[in-house]
Amino acid sequence: MDPVFSLGIQSLWDEVSHMPLGGVWWMNVERREDAVSLLNQTISAQPSDAKIAAITMGEKPHKIVKLNASHGPEKIRLFSMPKNESGLYSLRRDLLCSLDPAGYLFILLCTDNAWQNIPPEKIKKWLNNAQRWAKYYRCTLLILNPGNNTDAQLSLLLAEYQSLAGLASLRFQGDSHLFDIAFWANEKGVSARQQLEISYKEQTWQLAEQEEAVVQPRSDEKDVLSTNSALEGAPPLSEYWSVYDTNDAVFNAARTAQAATVVFSVEQTSQIDQLAHDIHTLRRQRGSAMKIVVREITASLRATDERLLLGCGANLVIPWNAPLSRCLTLIESVQKQQFQRHVPEDISTLLSMTQPLKLRGYQKWDIFCQAVHNIMNNPLLPADNKGVMVALRPVPGLRVEQALTLCRPNRLGDIMTIGDNRLVMFLTFCRINDLDTALNHIFPLPTGDIFSNRMIWFEDKQITAEIVQMRALTAERWNAPLSLTTEKNTVVNAVHDGRSWRRFPEPHRLTDAQGESPQ
Repeated sequence: MDPVFSLGIQSLWDEVSHMPLGGVWWMNVERREDAVSLLNQTISAQPSDAKIAAITMGEKPHKIVKLNASHGPEKIRLFSMPKNESGLYSLRRDLLCSLDPAGYLFILLCTDNAWQNIPPEKIKKWLNNAQRWAKYYRCTLLILNPGNNTDAQLSLLLAEYQSLAGLASLRFQGDSHLFDIAFWANEKGVSARQQLEISYKEQTWQLAEQEEAVVQPRSDEKDVLSTNSALEGAPPLSEYWSVYDTNDAVFNAARTAQAATVVFSVEQTSQIDQLAHDIHTLRRQRGSAMKIVVREITASLRATDERLLLGCGANLVIPWNAPLSRCLTLIESVQKQQFQRHVPEDISTLLSMTQPLKLRGYQKWDIFCQAVHNIMNNPLLPADNKGVMVALRPVPGLRVEQALTLCRPNRLGDIMTIGDNRLVMFLTFCRINDLDTALNHIFPLPTGDIFSNRMIWFEDKQITAEIVQMRALTAERWNAPLSLTTEKNTVVNAVHDGRSWRRFPEPHRLTDAQGESPQ
């Protein structure tokens, strides 16, 4: 009969602790000391005749692995490997040179954030090869990954259920730990989205006493977790409301929820990046039943920011000019909703979606055409809402090169070029009804005084067709911007006295030698 290994947490039921042969299990651990103790407890939890091998990255295993004299296997195999990416790729080959892996439990203790700089495609390929290796040789691989930035990796691995038999996290909560199980498959079945409180006492991991008889709660659909500023300082509206001071506090409370409503607030642009990461983490880890709402307290969200938050998993973004009564009505409208939109596993994909163009200002004619063409062919951007392209022809007597000197865009993604006596601009994510407002911010003078006419394209097909025609324009008809004529001012009539430069006046006559005869 094939052996079945167990995770080193006492009183944990078999459905979320057994690790049979032929699978790969991954555990993210916030603190390295917790990962080391869990490694030793997992070794001690195995029977005396179990085949165990411990692998450490960048450290000697004799300093980490501690055997228990009263129980556990009689002997274990210890291995060390370099803490680099190449060591991970050669791990399975090196193990085959030392032992027959059949029937073994291999426990790999990684260094802190060992996988952080490895591209997601390589991680997926490594896991797929590890799963095939474990299945072929009938062995078990447990990966303990310590680090303080594991949420991004957890979101990435949620879709790798074909390569991973189990995925879980162990998070420190001050006086206890939270065992967050994304999914766990073994001979007992499949468990998913379980959160259990774990305690570490007397060098032993064990399930908290209250967790042994309590069924996992999933009746929090009426609960609302909100920031204090989102309610404008009002007290909790009912017994189901919980109010917190910051977005971080709301995020930490929401990590244990299943179907609650989470209300974040945003007051300045600097909060958007962190808020996007929090929303993406909650949506990927807590599922589609959770309702995530963002309320704008002051006018700080651009159209791109709003699209980013919605793409990360927010159900609703409430604008700053909505009163509190309207805000509560909108929060009520998302109740019992199931989030249906696809959320990419890597948030960098969403960030590149909202800022696909890292250019600003004047570009050469061919570079401009290529940049707009890339935006039009980006499948992640919404159809017919990628931006507006406008061609402006200056008034008679004004050269297009002179008009270019008046064009001063401030937003990343707003680019322009000149050619065929036209100034062509592309305003990323600008709506057609906001074009006049955008042009008034870009030009210091009214556009009617600078340009005689203009042509506008705002649909994808229209812009693509115009780019094709622009690319047919020969280089001889491209216009070049005016060259800089200002030179560096040189200091005249100045002498350095050893400490600083000092100017001395020089007399000048205001009349010629003959002067002017008096009248």
